[in-house]
Amino acid sequence: MFEGKTWWIVGASDGLGRALARALDAEGATLILSARGAEALEALAGELRDARPLVMDVTDAASVRAATEAAGTPDGMIYCVGLYEPMRATDWQPGAAEAMTEANFTGALRVLAPLVPAMVARGHGHLALIGSLAGFRGLPGAIGYGASKAALMHLAENLRVDLRDTGVTVSQINPGFIRTRLTAKNDFHMPQLLEPEDAAARTIRAIRSGRFSTSYPAPFAWLFSWGQYLPLGLFHRLFK
Repeated sequence: MFEGKTWWIVGASDGLGRALARALDAEGATLILSARGAEALEALAGELRDARPLVMDVTDAASVRAATEAAGTPDGMIYCVGLYEPMRATDWQPGAAEAMTEANFTGALRVLAPLVPAMVARGHGHLALIGSLAGFRGLPGAIGYGASKAALMHLAENLRVDLRDTGVTVSQINPGFIRTRLTAKNDFHMPQLLEPEDAAARTIRAIRSGRFSTSYPAPFAWLFSWGQYLPLGLFHRLFK
């Protein structure tokens, strides 16, 4: 499902997105690589067999409009944007939650607005939205990030039910901690911290499987996927 197909990675310049670009290149995919930084995209594209950089700022409607026109209608799109600042409600940073929501959720709406109708009209396509284990329930220190990822995961569910029988497949993929410049901001122990390459391999397996929702890594992911059914007070006590 990747060889000879065109996949657009939004959020490709670093972390999981960059690892996905290298992994999909090895699978034989033709790639469109988007992020805000032209230099990083061009350097990454230069390492790969068949990739072109396409600068896009998902928080800017004009930038998204220009990029989606240039990208056309790829066979698949992975929305892998992740803006993160650890923040508690008792230490609220003005503008930080809004910025995370703009990048992690509203940006996806901007990209999907022209892309979904085009895929439906063509009769096939694959949309993969990268959520987070933090999106299952409210967590300490995750104001802005958790809610934005929860919204993206909810959006994936909306897409799945609406796009049934259209030929467009939807994947919701919810990773745990991945070693990136974002998780480097955390000052707490991160269970089962994954390298980006490992997370990319798990993500590709999830997309290939055809199942809708995948959370990893187990058993850490079970705490969140099953924990959504626990009383909220009990769930929060697990994180003391």
